Amino acid sequence: MGRMAMTLRLTEEDERVLADLAQADGISRQEATIRAIREVAARRGHERRVNDSSARARARYADVLDRLGR
Repeated sequence: MGRMAMTLRLTEEDERVLADLAQADGISRQEATIRAIREVAARRGHERRVNDSSARARARYADVLDRLGR
């Protein structure tokens, strides 16, 4: 898969945070940015799976949950 060039415009504060993250992990700011993007994507995927599982459980046990709530 090829790479695409991109310009990322950050506030001074965001640039400082990014630099701190990169320095703490001993990586480049580019790598820190890529890791942050992937971490958020993974977290959202996990949240979606948990929400889907919870919805299935609530539907499956709706009558039990209703009785417990009384």
